[in-house]
Amino acid sequence: MADLSGVALVTGAGSGIGRALAEGLAARGMAVAGLARTGDRLRTAMDEIAATTGARTLAVTADVTDRAQVEAAVAEVTEQLGRVDLLVNNAGQVDAAEEPLWETDPDQWWEVVSTHVRGGFLLCRAVVPWMVLRNRGRIVNIASGMSLRARPEYSAYSVAKTGLMRMTEALAGALEGTDVHAFDLAPGVVRTPMTEAMPMHAGRTEWTHPAQVVEFVAAIAAGELDAWSGRFLRVGADDLDDARARVPEDAARQLRLRPYGDDDPLA
Repeated sequence: MADLSGVALVTGAGSGIGRALAEGLAARGMAVAGLARTGDRLRTAMDEIAATTGARTLAVTADVTDRAQVEAAVAEVTEQLGRVDLLVNNAGQVDAAEEPLWETDPDQWWEVVSTHVRGGFLLCRAVVPWMVLRNRGRIVNIASGMSLRARPEYSAYSVAKTGLMRMTEALAGALEGTDVHAFDLAPGVVRTPMTEAMPMHAGRTEWTHPAQVVEFVAAIAAGELDAWSGRFLRVGADDLDDARARVPEDAARQLRLRPYGDDDPLA
């Protein structure tokens, strides 16, 4: 297990992947701030992580789509733990039901998109300027297979994850020349309350272990995958040692339009 240092801020840390990441990063030596809307569950999780790992932890309650709450939360993390070295944008929702776009509830559809895209944007806007000022930091946006190909019965989640992926590339491009890097990391299918509630996963027996996700995020935090900044990695499909050794070229693992042939004017 690689030793890490500094401060990590993980959103959606009260349960599921976020909680596993908070605990895994704390076990590796980071001070960890967990952020979520559900205060009681979050405080319990962070207290348990502190007791298990001996790390400094902080529970911060905030809605990632609320600018004032996000800015106040980041200010609290800075005051209590220090400037953020690793931001993990994990918070998000999924479509309430498997149904085509025109049958969805408009407010719930937009709420799904907002938690991922507006949430990721607001956290980056509050955290990244200080990373740039200190010339040190890593941002991990939790992606999905639906970042790359839409599921028609999960249109909001597909749009949200694709938007977040494009934002990662824009962010990484703006950060070129600095020691601040942004990544898309799809965790595979981790067994969480959210994934278990999705009909598409009914009867699934093979799940991605949360420890695998932690290993990838820890490698990013350690600066071992900087060549992948602005690009997509997938836990359970990508081999971590291979990713450490590989330097992707051109637009590898980035969203691009596939031309229909050499005579396509967009080729």
